[in-house]
Amino acid sequence: MIAGLLLLLGTLLTVLAPPATAAVTSCSPTPTTACLNGTIRTAAGEPAVGVELSVTGPEETTAVTGEDGRWFAEVATAGTYEVAVDEATLPEGESLRDPAANPRAVTVTLGSSAGALFPLGEPSAPSGPTAPPAEGGTDDPAAPPAAGGGEPGLDTPTQGGSGGSSITWARVAQQAMAGLVFGTLLALASVGLSLIFGTTGLSNFAHGEMVTLGGLAAFVFVQVVGLPLVPAVVLAVAVGALAGWVQDAGMWKPLRKRRVGLTQQLIVTIGLAITAQYVFQFFFGGGSLRIVTANPSTVNLGPVFITTQSLVGLVVGLLVLGGVAYFLVGTRTGRATRAVSDNPALAAASGIAVDRIIRLVWTIGGALAALGGVFLGLYFNATAWNMGATILLLMFAAVTLGGLGTAFGALVGSLVIGLVVEMSNLVIPSDMRYAGALVILILVLLLRPQGILGRAERIG
Repeated sequence: MIAGLLLLLGTLLTVLAPPATAAVTSCSPTPTTACLNGTIRTAAGEPAVGVELSVTGPEETTAVTGEDGRWFAEVATAGTYEVAVDEATLPEGESLRDPAANPRAVTVTLGSSAGALFPLGEPSAPSGPTAPPAEGGTDDPAAPPAAGGGEPGLDTPTQGGSGGSSITWARVAQQAMAGLVFGTLLALASVGLSLIFGTTGLSNFAHGEMVTLGGLAAFVFVQVVGLPLVPAVVLAVAVGALAGWVQDAGMWKPLRKRRVGLTQQLIVTIGLAITAQYVFQFFFGGGSLRIVTANPSTVNLGPVFITTQSLVGLVVGLLVLGGVAYFLVGTRTGRATRAVSDNPALAAASGIAVDRIIRLVWTIGGALAALGGVFLGLYFNATAWNMGATILLLMFAAVTLGGLGTAFGALVGSLVIGLVVEMSNLVIPSDMRYAGALVILILVLLLRPQGILGRAERIG
């Protein structure tokens, strides 16, 4: 009798009590939900298992790190949340590297992911006013980029660390790997820009939108059409190539035939870029979009952690850039392309179909930009209507740094820019990492105006 009453009382308490939000082991954002996530690793780089976190704000929930040190929390209301680590649940002997950054504020938008990392290790003495690292920043030397980490301007957290943490060899290696990956993917987008400038003399300010087009096309093929990632990437590259072909056939060739000056054409590219951005924003909205909603797995390469998506992007990018190099050096059409880039009039007099080469360059440039957009979207775990615009100045910096009009210069310049951008996170805040790359550009041009691989020309 008493046992039955106790069972009934327990059932009533369970029904009347507010439901507790269970911690989730994975999370994929939808148009009506958002995800908070991160990775906690020990000072030695091992996953910190069983660490409890609390999430408070418009909603309240909890999270617990799993066997891989990752934690996830799903919310259905946008806003600013505070994520706090229960320090009592940290592994024995471990402590937060920056206790003042616990809790950490994270701004969340529906349909996207936001990261918050809590690096463990010996607290470092601040060299100036203390401030928490950028949301999602990889200030943990052993942590891979947080899922959802993205490019500034994409309404997603930035990858890369903040400059307030102590510098270790593991962190240097992590940032160097990030710089190599970012530089390679930036080169995919920049090589086409350099080829177009070399063959036509046109600085195409709409090239960033070709990068955006590739990322958005991959999103449509994966998330809307439902195709696997590999066929979606192939189709996205085809869309970029078609867009480049259509641009030259419908716009740039008629303008060249009418002998419209390069300054006027440059203004047209600016107008085209603005128009394309608003079209993308109209159809896809102003938020961030994930090409693949599943959280990427990571690969351990010694002291470096890299996501499988970034590793595949690095390998594919190097293979594609190697193929472009062989095309330019080892094929007849490639040699004709370099001849047009050196002297269009002399190339035409030699029997080279200049217009056909220019059409091919626009097509290849569009395809490379689209491929770069896809892998940059996977690298940042987010793409958006303004993704290309946010890296446009970096592409121009890479092209100018390597040498205007030279494809190999664009490759070298992109690698330099990528390494400078990511390695600068060791000493300056991640919000200023692009400024460092542009300062390097100015210094190099003051010392070598033609760029790294450019040829000095006599004027006058």
